[in-house]
Amino acid sequence: MDCKEIELRLSQALQLAEVYVKTDGSHYQVIAVGDCFDGLSRVKQQQLVYAPLMSDIASGGIHALQIKAFTPVQWRREKLLNPV
Repeated sequence: MDCKEIELRLSQALQLAEVYVKTDGSHYQVIAVGDCFDGLSRVKQQQLVYAPLMSDIASGGIHALQIKAFTPVQWRREKLLNPV
C-alpha cells in the first residue's frame, strides 16, 4: 500500500492537521496530528487511526502499524524537544 494513499485516507477520515507515513515493506510508521486526539487515552487514539485502515490490515496489505498520535499542541512541543 502506498504511503500517500494511507496519508490521504487518514486525513480525510480523521480531519487531521498533519499526517506522515513511512514504510519498510509492509511495516508502516504513522505520525498523526489532530484535535481529534485531545483527551483520549493512547488506546483510543490508536483505535481512531486503525479504523480507516482495517480492511487493509485484515487483508494483509498492512502487516504492522506503529502509531504516534498528537494533538497540535503536543506536536509543537514534540518538535521543539526532538528536532529532526
